[in-house]
Amino acid sequence: MVKKASSFAGLGGLVYSTDSGRHCPDCAQPVDACVCKPTALPEGDGVARVRRETKGRGGKTVTTVRGVPLAEEPLRELASVLKKRCGCGGALKDGVIEIQGDHVELLIAELQKRGFTAKKSGG
Repeated sequence: MVKKASSFAGLGGLVYSTDSGRHCPDCAQPVDACVCKPTALPEGDGVARVRRETKGRGGKTVTTVRGVPLAEEPLRELASVLKKRCGCGGALKDGVIEIQGDHVELLIAELQKRGFTAKKSGG
């Protein structure tokens, strides 16, 4: 097997290898085995706030969930479960779960069923 490596000028380390994929620029480990990524819970009061938003989205309605006290990987899994529960698409952006459509009451009920403190936020 031929190994190819690439690095950006100024970073001073390996960025990509065909053997193990992307590398963390800080610890030079493969991204999956990165030892410097934060594993701590996000800051906040531990209350998941569910809100319906339309501003800046071309008139489309999106339900956002902020403040869920989970690390990134469990939060990604929760987002996937919530999208399946609502039967629609969505995304996880900067620790905020975005679900397409107006699903505020359904998401609050589902989060409370899973043991989270959830409340409606906004109007």
